[in-house]
Amino acid sequence: MAIAVVGRPDSAPEIMDRVLIALVPAIGVAAWAFGWLLLLHCAVALVAGALFEALCQRVRERPVRPFADRSTPVTCLLIAIGVPPAAPLWIPVVATAVAILLAKELYGGLGRNVFNPAMAGYATVLVAYPQAMTYVDAASGATALDALRFRGGLTVEELAGDPAFGLLGGAGFEWVNAAALGGGLYLMAIGVVHWRIPVAVLLGLALPAMACYDGGSSASLGSPLFHWFAGASMLAAFFIATDPVTAPKAAAHQWLFGLGIGALVFAIRAGGSYPDGVAFAVLLGNLATPILDRAPNFLKRRADAPR
Repeated sequence: MAIAVVGRPDSAPEIMDRVLIALVPAIGVAAWAFGWLLLLHCAVALVAGALFEALCQRVRERPVRPFADRSTPVTCLLIAIGVPPAAPLWIPVVATAVAILLAKELYGGLGRNVFNPAMAGYATVLVAYPQAMTYVDAASGATALDALRFRGGLTVEELAGDPAFGLLGGAGFEWVNAAALGGGLYLMAIGVVHWRIPVAVLLGLALPAMACYDGGSSASLGSPLFHWFAGASMLAAFFIATDPVTAPKAAAHQWLFGLGIGALVFAIRAGGSYPDGVAFAVLLGNLATPILDRAPNFLKRRADAPR
């Protein structure tokens, strides 16, 4: 059956199909930028995801239909695109196991999970196997976020010649982010993703970056544009933070949720132990979602107030 690429989808499988379509450009660009081994990681993660989902369905005595709602392939690909191509093949298997078995199925499956499964799995292998998860390639060495963090007394201008830096952000990563931005705009255009959370995430990342950017001295933490096109910024804004299950429902709370995630990403990049903080920021945002959902909706109260 052909998959429609336009028009607003109505069911969970149709929504996930559109997300998969939107992810294809970012995955293709990442494979072009960092090597074909990334595609092998995607394949390994997809096979592992199918097996783990089938196992859970069998244990629960349900029809064994892996990938029926297509949420698992989305989770698998979000994990795989973040795994360094040189990492061992068991890394995406472990991350997928945590994502499917613990972060998703343990809570009851799609629609019941508290944490974003892909970020739960990714954060687990990032903490447990930091050496295997170090993103280094033969062309650029350490990533731009690493180079900025550990540059000594160099100014941003002096860093510009480092092969880790591209035109806007990190070498290679800027094109992956551009592709993810294009896919995200497509999801917004067909009504799968609302603009509120992506805009809030990008603002939450840009505002502290702007406050800490002094034009490029040795103390500068990078421009807002650099942070938008380094690491996994656009994937976080359009594909991860927008997960409707783990994000708040009310408009005002979505603003707080997105702004908080963006600010946390910048804080971890600026002073944390990891070069990129997307996974941890999203998981902390997920943790705050139940609190936000129970908080007063100030925008609704203001709209409902007598004029």
